[in-house]
Amino acid sequence: MKSRKSIERLFNEGRKIVIAPYKTLYIFEPAEKPALLFGAAVSSKSFKKAVDRNRIKRLTREAYRLQKNELHEKLKATKAHMDIFFIYTGKELPRYNDVYNKVGTVLKKLEKLVHQ
Repeated sequence: MKSRKSIERLFNEGRKIVIAPYKTLYIFEPAEKPALLFGAAVSSKSFKKAVDRNRIKRLTREAYRLQKNELHEKLKATKAHMDIFFIYTGKELPRYNDVYNKVGTVLKKLEKLVHQ
């Protein structure tokens, strides 16, 4: 997700799910665009070094990439679109297994919301 407008809209109008250490913002839209857009952010207050912030974002993107398929298929089937934005709120560098599990939990919750 790169559009400043869509990110601002997500922060203003989106709903959120909090599963520590992630705060996840999401919004449903008509299916004009691709079914799923994703973004990730890490606070520079918590992590002063860009190397650390980039590592967390990289881990988050990889965990998302490996687990997004079911959600993507459900969105295609219902002809819906979803923007998702993960914000890492933890205070220490995570291990990949922890990131994978938390991102998976968030995606499962979002899958359940697609059916409603």
